[in-house]
Amino acid sequence: MATHGIHGNLLEVTVVSCNKLKDTEWISRQDPYVCVEYGSNKSRTRTCTDGGKNPTFQEKFVYTLIEGLRELNVHVWNSNTVKHDDFIGSGKVQLAKALSQGFDDSTWPLQSKTGRHAGEVRLIIHYTNANKPAKTHGPATQSYGAPQASLYSQPPPPPHPSVSYPPPVSAAQYPPAGGYPAPSPYPSYPPNSAYPPSPYPPQAPPYGQQPYPPNPAYPPQPYGSQYPPPGLPYPGQYRPPY
Repeated sequence: MATHGIHGNLLEVTVVSCNKLKDTEWISRQDPYVCVEYGSNKSRTRTCTDGGKNPTFQEKFVYTLIEGLRELNVHVWNSNTVKHDDFIGSGKVQLAKALSQGFDDSTWPLQSKTGRHAGEVRLIIHYTNANKPAKTHGPATQSYGAPQASLYSQPPPPPHPSVSYPPPVSAAQYPPAGGYPAPSPYPSYPPNSAYPPSPYPPQAPPYGQQPYPPNPAYPPQPYGSQYPPPGLPYPGQYRPPY
C-alpha cells in the first residue's frame, strides 16, 4: 500500500469550519473553537466569537506522522469567560485516503457525550509523500491511420482440392548447361565488307615521284625543226643593217 513507511513524514491538517453545531447557549450566541489531537500532539484553533452553529476557522496545523497511527481526534468546545467551557461534540478522522492519495477534503460527524449527533466539522488534509503510481514503460501505442505492412509475408493458402494445376516441369526438358555457347560480354559488329566504298578518289602520290602527263593541246615538235626568227619576212633572210 501507499501508506507504508509514513513514520517521520509531515501531515498538514486545515480546520475549515463547522456546520449545524449543537447550541449550548440559551441567551447569547456561542463562541466555538476546535481542538485537534494526533497522538500526544494537540492543537487548538482560535475562538470564533459569536460563531454560533456555523463557525469558520481556516487554520492549518502540521503533525509528524507515527507509524501505525492513522486517525485524528477532533473536539469542539464553546468558550465561556465566566464558567468552564462547554463541550459541544467530538469525532474521529481517518487518514487512509489522505495517506494513499495525498489529499482529502471531507466533512466528519460529531457526537455529544450522550452519543447524539452534535454537528459536523470540515477538514482539508494534505500528505505530500504519498506514493505515486509507477509509470509503466510499455511499448508505444501505434498511431491510428493506415495499417502498417508486416515485415514477414504470409504464406499462400493451400490449394483447394477441386482446383487443378499443371504438373511441374521436369528438369530433363531443359537443355544441359553446356549445350549453348556462353554469351560474349562484348557487342558483335559486321565485317568490314559490309561498309560501302569510300566516295572520295585515291590520293595522288607525293610531288616529284611521278611526272605530270604532257599537255595534249600542243603537239610535240620534231627534232631539228627551225622556226624563223620573229620579225623576218622570209626564212633565211636577215634584216640589213642601217
